[in-house]
Amino acid sequence: MCLAVPGKILATEEREGSRLGRVEFGGIVREVCLDLVPETVPGDYVIVHAGFALSRLDAEEAARTYQLLAEMEQAGEEVPTAAPEATNRSDRT
Repeated sequence: MCLAVPGKILATEEREGSRLGRVEFGGIVREVCLDLVPETVPGDYVIVHAGFALSRLDAEEAARTYQLLAEMEQAGEEVPTAAPEATNRSDRT
């Protein structure tokens, strides 16, 4: 499964014919290709997949997405792991 995540553009630059940006994802900064969203500027939020910004979104939608991702992470931590049974049911008589 692939997941596109929101990130905030911190800075942009032109390099070798491509528009690149430094984009922050919850404290982690990565270089992202911005060629598909030429209208974006620093401060904008974008949806990023595999190093490419696919679309622009507003800050409220980015915040909602971050909240949902946090809830998913928390739910995953709360799921108990099933312990294997000590004996096989077929052994019981």
